[in-house]
Amino acid sequence: MKNPVLFIHGGGEGAYEADRPLAASLQGALGVEYDVRYPAMPNERNPTYAAWKDAIARELAAFERKAALVGHSFGASLVLKYAAEEPLDGRASGLFLIAAPFWRVEDWDVPEFALADDFAAKLPAELRLFFYHSRDDETVPFTHLAHYREALPSATFRELDARGHQLEGNLAEVAADVLLVR
Repeated sequence: MKNPVLFIHGGGEGAYEADRPLAASLQGALGVEYDVRYPAMPNERNPTYAAWKDAIARELAAFERKAALVGHSFGASLVLKYAAEEPLDGRASGLFLIAAPFWRVEDWDVPEFALADDFAAKLPAELRLFFYHSRDDETVPFTHLAHYREALPSATFRELDARGHQLEGNLAEVAADVLLVR
């Protein structure tokens, strides 16, 4: 049986197609022992947390083993929110969050997507957390990573150079961490 990975794409028009190379890169780097599921999330152009939460729950319920949860951009922020608000019941081996926006800062203050003040305390203690962000990301400012670092000092943070918002389509660092947590 293959090791499951759930990849949640970003939001906005065309995000599913834009993130397809990331999911393919992850699958290629992980190899045949892993199965990267890449579902199209509902209404990517105008997403709601409720709809994406339900979709994530359905996807997780379909796995027979612990899954690595990978999210990109908007998807990363919702994967983290889901893990902080919904019972994972040991169904996740780790969270791998790429270019995650922090929804409580100037110009990004969206209450529907924001994490609760005590979100860090609500995450399962055994859950490994990894964040990846390129310093030259023009979509989600690199400064958002500092907010996560402050709230989650025990998480692993990978600061990348000259990779942009899409990490140049290369998720080798993410794959290495997924293999580490296996």
